[in-house]
Amino acid sequence: MPKKNNFEIPSSIIRTGKTLQLFSSKLAANFAIKLFTTPPKFKTPEREEMMRKSAKNILINIPSIQKDVNVYEYGFSKTKILLVHGWAGRGTQLYEVADKLLENGMMVISVDLPAHGLSSGKTTNMLECIATVEYINDKFGPFEAAIGHSFGGITLLASLAKKQFLNKLAIIGIEASNNKILDLFVQKLKLKNKVATLMKKQIRSKFEVDLESLAAITSAKSVTNPTLVVHDVQDNDVDVSSAYKIRQNLVKGKLLITNGLGHRQILRDHNTIHKIIDFLKN
Repeated sequence: MPKKNNFEIPSSIIRTGKTLQLFSSKLAANFAIKLFTTPPKFKTPEREEMMRKSAKNILINIPSIQKDVNVYEYGFSKTKILLVHGWAGRGTQLYEVADKLLENGMMVISVDLPAHGLSSGKTTNMLECIATVEYINDKFGPFEAAIGHSFGGITLLASLAKKQFLNKLAIIGIEASNNKILDLFVQKLKLKNKVATLMKKQIRSKFEVDLESLAAITSAKSVTNPTLVVHDVQDNDVDVSSAYKIRQNLVKGKLLITNGLGHRQILRDHNTIHKIIDFLKN
């Protein structure tokens, strides 16, 4: 059985949010936005060390957001594949995928998104991550395809909705609705629904964008390249229904549904990886 969601919010943070809510829903919303845009950092597992040490690590500055991000150049081939990790992940998190791509004659460009891994900053958001993907495409592309996990898949879809720069895309375990991500986050903080409404309003005001306009279910409508939507039935982070919703909105979408791999173990399942690579090659 897959493990339950690891991203449990500490009780001290929940207490702080509830205390602020007693005084002001706006204060609670400000607090929640700060948390929402601050990815927790975890120690890199030993299993990822081989890729981290073998890859060429390149620190580059993304001018539009003035942040440095760490890029992993892994292998060498004319056929380049871009890998984008999920929230609180790292550019080496898809190491099993990367290794199999190398075995199949492709090279990998992966990245620690802003405020992740070896990249700079403590906070980030989807707009910054989209800007990062766009800049990496300009500097390291052209890419034959990209593979994105969770938040990384949402970011890739939003990037492709603006400009098609790939032939094929594979997305793994991604949520269809950004509003749902935020609503579930507020529920985990044990705050009132009003706080979620205020957060969405503040995000619109600060970033001049509606959160749902960047959601996977919205972006999918504008993505025309062949896209493989991969999801596990027992994903405890994102319900499998999201995969079907996204697939319905894609022009050239294909589903790969697995069972028993959860949200992260799926990234290390050789059978799933082989099917993804077959999709990219054929």
